[in-house]
Amino acid sequence: MIKRLLIANRGEIALRCIRACKELGIRSIAVYSEADIDSLHVQLADEAICIGPPPSSQSYLKIDRIISAAEIADADAIHPGYGFLAENAHFAEVCGQCNIKFVGPSPEAIRLMGDKNMARQQALKAGVPVTPGSDGIVENEAEAIKIARKIGFPVIIKAVAGGGGRGMRIAHNEVTLVKGFHSARTEADKAFGNSAVYIEKFVQNPHHIEFQLIADSLGNVVHLGERDCSVQRRNQKIIEECPSPIMTPKLREKMGEASIALAKAVHYENAGTIEYLVDNDGNFYFMEMNTRIQVEHPITEEVYGVDLVKQQLQIASGAPLSHHVLHGVPRHHSIECRINAEDPDNNFMPCPGTIELYYAPGGRGVRIDSHAYAGYPIPSNYDSMIAKLIVHASTREQAIARMSRALGEYMITGIKTTIPFQQEIMRHMDFVAGKYDTGFVDKLLTERGPKK
Repeated sequence: MIKRLLIANRGEIALRCIRACKELGIRSIAVYSEADIDSLHVQLADEAICIGPPPSSQSYLKIDRIISAAEIADADAIHPGYGFLAENAHFAEVCGQCNIKFVGPSPEAIRLMGDKNMARQQALKAGVPVTPGSDGIVENEAEAIKIARKIGFPVIIKAVAGGGGRGMRIAHNEVTLVKGFHSARTEADKAFGNSAVYIEKFVQNPHHIEFQLIADSLGNVVHLGERDCSVQRRNQKIIEECPSPIMTPKLREKMGEASIALAKAVHYENAGTIEYLVDNDGNFYFMEMNTRIQVEHPITEEVYGVDLVKQQLQIASGAPLSHHVLHGVPRHHSIECRINAEDPDNNFMPCPGTIELYYAPGGRGVRIDSHAYAGYPIPSNYDSMIAKLIVHASTREQAIARMSRALGEYMITGIKTTIPFQQEIMRHMDFVAGKYDTGFVDKLLTERGPKK
């Protein structure tokens, strides 16, 4: 069993890992930048080591500093969380070279599935449906035009190494295709150091559905159902729920079998997520695989009664999947709201600053994953998410009512947050009816108009 775990991340996911460590009797080591000295994960870890100045490029993304911290702390494993180095194959390799267990899949699996073009080819080989598109990397605008004419507009240009909506452009004609091709390459090069892109047919306003996978080193691979992540703005998720209101038992079985087949084809180990686009006719298409724990993993935990982070640590220690995971069945309905320090009335402008009053909701079926507290200064250097509000209930209707109640109790002053906007969504007739897709938020913003 892992005895000393270094958590190569910050904020709520670092705190999530610390809590799992405490319950498993593992000593936790936090790393932090100078901007995060007041973060709750630093205060609650058994040990904490500063790894550099505020910019992530000089701290959380510095492999040498994280490895040095692990060696100083005598850590025998590293959990990467999500973001930063979580899907960096080289980082996983360096961990292995230093005899430190990387809590995640093999470097080979990360590299294979992290390249979206290679992942697409693997999906095809495993018999998983993919949208029509280029056979590989598109080298120039002439080739892009040729492919778009063949598959038909609209198309989407995607960065091979992309993530978080960066390096993506939608084109409805040849003029916007040429412009989008070059701007996507430029953005991808700046964000990922890789300007390569490929092209797919763009599915208009689909549902964004992802399947949670977990696999041990003994060949056991299972899925723990789906999450609906369609409530998003500019490819950034705002609300997620499990199970999806569009799912049928037959479609779940087909998508689950496809997900397991792909994971087995790449010899996947540990937690991972396969994301799909699903149209209104129930056709699904592989989008990408995230070779890490997801931000929205708590709703799967609440529905299936599992602890995915504990499972990650146990798998990394060589243990098989727990019986209740191997035979997991959904028991509840769960919804998660990502509470961001943003102003929804000002184009979702980030609002770093000091939290004055912080009161978290409670009661039955309410969970808060957060590193925030009264007096906490939110750094401007990182993602604006400060909390995840998760609820579960026996039915979807009850879960929506519980989330509405919890959002109404959540008090955060001194900064702007997305809470009022999420309250609007909980009351919207289309969301309540489960009739929403990836175009829902844009529609809602158009309906509400500019706020004075």
